[in-house]
Amino acid sequence: MTNPADHSWTHAGHGPADTEPSLNTSAIATGLQLPAGFAAIAEDPELGPAITNNLARVEKKLREAIANSDPLADATSRHLVEAGGKRIRPLLTLLCAHLGDASLPAVVQAAVVVELTHLATLYHDDVMDSAPFRRGAPTAHEVWGNSVAVLTGDLIFARASILVSELGSRALGIQARTFERLCLGQLHETVGPRPDEDPVEHYLSVIADKTGSLVAASGQLGAIFAQADPAYEEVLVEYGEKVGVAFQLADDVIDVTGIKVKSGKSPGTDLREGVPTLPVLLLRKAAENGDQPAVELLKLIDGDLTSDEALAAAVEGLREHPVTAESWVVARRWADEAIAALAPLPEGVVKSSLSNFALAVVDRAS
Repeated sequence: MTNPADHSWTHAGHGPADTEPSLNTSAIATGLQLPAGFAAIAEDPELGPAITNNLARVEKKLREAIANSDPLADATSRHLVEAGGKRIRPLLTLLCAHLGDASLPAVVQAAVVVELTHLATLYHDDVMDSAPFRRGAPTAHEVWGNSVAVLTGDLIFARASILVSELGSRALGIQARTFERLCLGQLHETVGPRPDEDPVEHYLSVIADKTGSLVAASGQLGAIFAQADPAYEEVLVEYGEKVGVAFQLADDVIDVTGIKVKSGKSPGTDLREGVPTLPVLLLRKAAENGDQPAVELLKLIDGDLTSDEALAAAVEGLREHPVTAESWVVARRWADEAIAALAPLPEGVVKSSLSNFALAVVDRAS
């Protein structure tokens, strides 16, 4: 299972950030596109320019962080950064910082750390999943081989660790625990559920570790380094965990609903690669409970899907089966719980944007 793809941005600087070379923010803004659900940011006359400016700083510092005097390391490290991405995690860091003093310079550095950590995991994920493409470009292992791709992921994580160590022991602890969960999620996905473990519950725990943990850390770090009310941290962690799970569950359903343009990958990619996703796991449960159409469909899914015709038939069958609609219900429930977790936050653009993002995550089919 790979995490969904990402893009980029930033916040108006005061204090030390103002000593940097001035940014042509109007030019930067034209090259950046806010992910679905964040329209309220762009419409806000103060928050919009602030976020845009700081996202630009994040992008600049990302490239500085991965720059290397070794030509090969430099090329492999730049590979995914230059391929683009939505930069959702640093955006959440910068947005949540507006619950406090978002002008503090450590906020931008924290945003860079979460994106570097995310990028490192993508190099490793793509090797383990044998993914041929990422963000529209050949994956690093397709270009340089598995060993170089894995080492590049390690190198990028090392750069993230250097930056987070400069933020202090608390940030270092959050990043270390998050990376531990990312690794455990990948390990548990690789070995699968224990014989006595419910496959759906196992899968939910995997995506909570692989996706939810870093989304949660992104918002938490934004609040910490903006010196926001400490009570907001727990709120943002709960929100991040739940919205991260909702995002991945929606991605699972999109894989079998044929929305190639919006998801960025061909329908049935996960099916062909044998990646366990919620619709298939629910289909197996239905088959175990005597659902004959599910039994017949599983024969197709578990068979040879190398031909486009077989894959298309599997996608159509799964799309039409009730488990796909059931999967949407589960994803939307996680999104609703994420929104409910935001209740203690003050009303305003930050809260509404986080809420709208959770809704957009599960409305990508519309």
